Amino acid sequence: MKKVLLLTIAAVSIVTSCNEDLLDTKDPNHVTNDVFYTTLDQIGTSTNSIYAVLQGNRLVGREYFFIHDLRGDEMKAGGGQLEVPRAQLLNGSHTYTNAVMTDVYKGLFTMVHRANIVIENGAALTEVADQSLLDRYIAEARFLRGFAYYTLGALWGGVPLYDKSAEALTDSKPRATQAETFDFALADATAASVVLPATYDDSDLGRATKGAALTLVGKLNLCKGDYAAAKTALEGVKNLGVYSLVADYFSNFTEEATDEYNSESVFEVGFLDTGYGWDASGNGSSADSWVRSQEYSAVGWANLIPSDKLIAEFEDSDPRLTDSFWFPGDTYANGTATLTNVAGDGTTLYEGNQVKIRWKKYSIMYKTDPGGFNVNVGINYRLWRYADVLMLLAECENEVGSAANAINYLNEIRNRASVSMPNYGTAAMDAAGFPVSSKDQIFKAIQHERFIELAGEEIRNIDILRWRANGKLTGPDPISYFQAGKYELLPIPQDEFNTNAKFTPASQNPGY
Repeated sequence: MKKVLLLTIAAVSIVTSCNEDLLDTKDPNHVTNDVFYTTLDQIGTSTNSIYAVLQGNRLVGREYFFIHDLRGDEMKAGGGQLEVPRAQLLNGSHTYTNAVMTDVYKGLFTMVHRANIVIENGAALTEVADQSLLDRYIAEARFLRGFAYYTLGALWGGVPLYDKSAEALTDSKPRATQAETFDFALADATAASVVLPATYDDSDLGRATKGAALTLVGKLNLCKGDYAAAKTALEGVKNLGVYSLVADYFSNFTEEATDEYNSESVFEVGFLDTGYGWDASGNGSSADSWVRSQEYSAVGWANLIPSDKLIAEFEDSDPRLTDSFWFPGDTYANGTATLTNVAGDGTTLYEGNQVKIRWKKYSIMYKTDPGGFNVNVGINYRLWRYADVLMLLAECENEVGSAANAINYLNEIRNRASVSMPNYGTAAMDAAGFPVSSKDQIFKAIQHERFIELAGEEIRNIDILRWRANGKLTGPDPISYFQAGKYELLPIPQDEFNTNAKFTPASQNPGY
């Protein structure tokens, strides 16, 4: 009651005071930028808010894994229940109004806006108690802005580049080129890699590290076709000495304390089993789960299931097949239940039969029976793993280094204790159709190994995009509906044209 009374008194005093200062009166219930961003703690809170967007519904919480998986060749619909905007992205009938695509675009630009707030206001602080911490916050913001622009550039090509926060529609920027977008992101990633620490204490796990920033530098240079620069950055990740492959492949996708933030995790988004909030921006919500398990797994909705092509890519006896997928008759929930009633109608061709195969990665079913619906899943999402880094190094070595080194990096993946598959360069792999006697053969082996090792981890989409752009694809395009001059990029969402006067019909990507 006291609070209400004080607010009422304040309101009365404003009404009864007739002077020019009324025009400058600030709402006491609304914290403005010039008041809030004045302490180190407030900059820290603002940095956390960028991660919150990444964790939210528009990005990793839901739409990020859909936008990548629907645009690759690893997935097919689990049945007629797949929502129309998702089905459009899967079959290539999407337009500039597609809701899933628009959500991801907005989420990434929200990251950019929040990062700019941290970068601008952090740089304006003086006489802070801990300058190194302030520098780290700004570096985290630059990494996250760089990550956002990397994704925007890869999926949409050139987009507006904001190096400071926009305060009005008149601050809108024109469309940049894809090359300019990648270069902008590269400057952020490079600057962040100089400042960010290699590791954190337990209280700060999940924050961007030097290894994550260098990985982003490597990925951006690969998109640009600069293998030498990518090799230098990715070797920098390796030389940090903090990463190694974990013995158990499947432990990369579970939530035990010894598995999350493990030695293989380069960039990881944390989740808790508090429920899913369907919140676009991660604002003020205690629902910190994500919905991947419910969307994909066998006791859930099974909205996307593995494609025939992906399952056929697995070699005989590769244990990553059963670590990645549920098959009818498997036991789950720590061996206490048997999979008989599989969600969804869709099937995948396996050994000559149509089988209801479902995604096991990030499915909570490994330890519990979800009972048909469960969005209280707190398995952390390993956005980038060291296995990815090693295979990217193999690709760089094959282009500008040593063929032997490239093959060794691939074999390091296959020699993981829980995988233990025949090595490239042996008679067994030659017979399996993957000899490595030439540059082209090694590249084919790299493509194969990435397809298997990183299946369903939202890596394949950008792999295809960068390989296509850099002339590395041979034979039929991996995407069945692909047409040159249209599907290289996603359409710029209609919302950008609605709010940005600097965008004209000529600003749209070809074919849309």
